[in-house]
Parts: sequence; C-alpha cells; structure tokens
Amino acid sequence: MSGPDVLFPLRNNFYLGAFQAAINESNVRNLSEAEAIERDCLVYRSYIALGQCQLVIDEVNDSAPTAVQAVKLLALYLSGVEKKDQALANLAEWLADPAIASNPTLLLVTGVIYAHEQNYNEALKHTHVGGTLDLGALNVQIYLKMYRTDHAEKQLKIMQQIDEDHTLTQLANAWVNLAVGGAKVQEAYYIFQELGEKYTWTVLLLNGSAVCQMHMGHFDEAEGRLLEALNKDSKDANTLANLIVCSLHLGKPTARHMSQLKISQPNHVLLERAANDEDAFERALQTVA
Repeated sequence: MSGPDVLFPLRNNFYLGAFQAAINESNVRNLSEAEAIERDCLVYRSYIALGQCQLVIDEVNDSAPTAVQAVKLLALYLSGVEKKDQALANLAEWLADPAIASNPTLLLVTGVIYAHEQNYNEALKHTHVGGTLDLGALNVQIYLKMYRTDHAEKQLKIMQQIDEDHTLTQLANAWVNLAVGGAKVQEAYYIFQELGEKYTWTVLLLNGSAVCQMHMGHFDEAEGRLLEALNKDSKDANTLANLIVCSLHLGKPTARHMSQLKISQPNHVLLERAANDEDAFERALQTVA
C-alpha cells in the first residue's frame, strides 16, 4: 500500500496556477530521489511562470538531473529573443541523444517550446507518446490550438482512464467542453466553479469561468470575474485580452486594457489580429479614396 502523496499540495497548486503557493509548499522532507527531482521541476516551472527565468538559469548547474536541466532549457528559451536560437539548438542536441531523449520532462518541455513556436506538428511528434497526465494535458492544448477537437477528445479519454478526478484531467475536460461549445459550455463552467470552491480561485480559474460566462452571454458576470483576476495579477495577458473582448460586448472603452496588453505581451494574438484588422481597414479606405 502506497503512502500519502506528499507532493500533492505543491503539484496541485502549480496546475491551478497558484505558482507562489506551490513554491511555498516545496519545503518537504524525506523525499525519495524521484520525488526530489519532481519537486525541483515543479518549483522551477513555477518560477518560470512567475517570470523569474533568470533565477532558474542561475540556480540549475550542469550536474542537475536531466529533468531539471530540461526545465532550465525552458527558462533559457523564455528568457528573451536573443536566447531562443541557443535554446532550440540545445534542444535538438538533447533529443538526438538516445540516453535522455525519452525523458518525460524533456518531452514535455519540447512540446511546450515547439507549441510556443507554433510548430504544432513538431511538438506532437515528441508528446504524442503520452504516458503522463502532463503530456496528455499538453496534447489536449495543442490539438485545440490546431482546431482538432476530435483528437483533443481522444486525448481527454486517455487522461480520464488514468485518473478521471485528477486536477489536470478536470481542467482538460473544461478546455475541451469550451471548444465543443453549446451545452458543454455549462459543464465547463461547473468544472471551473468546483475547482475554485474546492481549492482556491486563481487567475487561471477566474479566466476559465469568465470565458464560459461570455460564451453564455453573461458579460456582466464575466467582467466581475475578470476584474477579480486583474486584482490578483494586473499584468496577466489572458485576463487583459479577455477584458478587452468583454468590454467590447458591454460597450465599454478598451484603450487602457489594450495599452496594458501591449506592455505585458506585445505579440499577443489579440493585438496581432487587431493590427491586421486596422491594416485591412486602411487598405479598404485607400481603394475608395
């Protein structure tokens, strides 16, 4: 009979987006070697999510286990445009090494990096093997970005066979339900609601709930959720983008949120679409001028 899962609070907070809380839960004693590696990976991934990539780069040395080194590679990739080529070159080198190429954390980082590059086929080449809920959840996200809801649903079923009640499985279920739309949106809303009430309302869960509310036409309620998320993190790009969309539906000004988003994440897809729309509008004006 296995003992208690001592890393559950750390792991669960990370999945919910409570990254500082995850770090605060990391002082766990008497861990096995495998548990210590998982803890270090989750802590460093939390620091990356908080934008502290340099801390990870500075702390992880060349003698660290492969999984921790992989997380450092992710920090290097996300630390700035000038570091991306180096990180991609290192990644290709590692994947060519049969001694480490099948490491689950390396495969996960590979999928995350190639997904950032919008090279989804290359990402799936390394993550489709699955085997862990982390890889399964990443596969769901990638398929949804590719608008392949059918494949995302298949991945979700695999995750449900592994652990239907796991937080990652519940989140993946909500993402798929949102993508399917219709009556499934209400089911997604209930999942976010249940996770928020059971654990803690994070920016991730508040945004998920708000997107559900917008899909159901409840824009006032969605705005309340998003403002609550903004109070928790005023620089979160997803919150700002969702607030822009919500404000447009409510007939409210969006200029300030747009300016904040440009500072927070200048290459956000919403800004790129807005710029393309402006260019198209200008071209249309020139044709009739």
